[in-house]
Amino acid sequence: MIVVAIIAILALMAVPSLQGKYIRENIVEAMPLAKVAKDPVAIAWAVTKTMPDDNASAGLPEPDKIVSNVVKSVTVEGGAIHIVFGNRANGALQGKTLTLRPAVVEDAPIVPVAWVCGHAKAPDKMKALGTDRTDIPRQHLPLNCV
Repeated sequence: MIVVAIIAILALMAVPSLQGKYIRENIVEAMPLAKVAKDPVAIAWAVTKTMPDDNASAGLPEPDKIVSNVVKSVTVEGGAIHIVFGNRANGALQGKTLTLRPAVVEDAPIVPVAWVCGHAKAPDKMKALGTDRTDIPRQHLPLNCV
């Protein structure tokens, strides 16, 4: 009985770490879909030195048309890309948002746009544009997003 109790306790301790792993895998799975929006935003900055206000000005379909197994919508807002999780995403991610913000060198538009994930800070001498709407708990975010 004692051995069974010890095994049960160890199994219960492993469950939270496994859930976190599955949540981070869903976030990683969503990243390629963000590329659909990253390229038009970066091109707009390189050509006009401005960020698209919305999906239409970025030449993208409506937010709810950019979807995948784990993504419910992808919205461009002032250059920032907001990924809303849904469909078959982990329950802890349902309805949650992850923001990717473009970081630029304002007086040197030839410098490529860098992308800032979640609550992360912009690289030195770069300014992150757009609003961070990330509401995924920090413990579930990949390291490059905190």
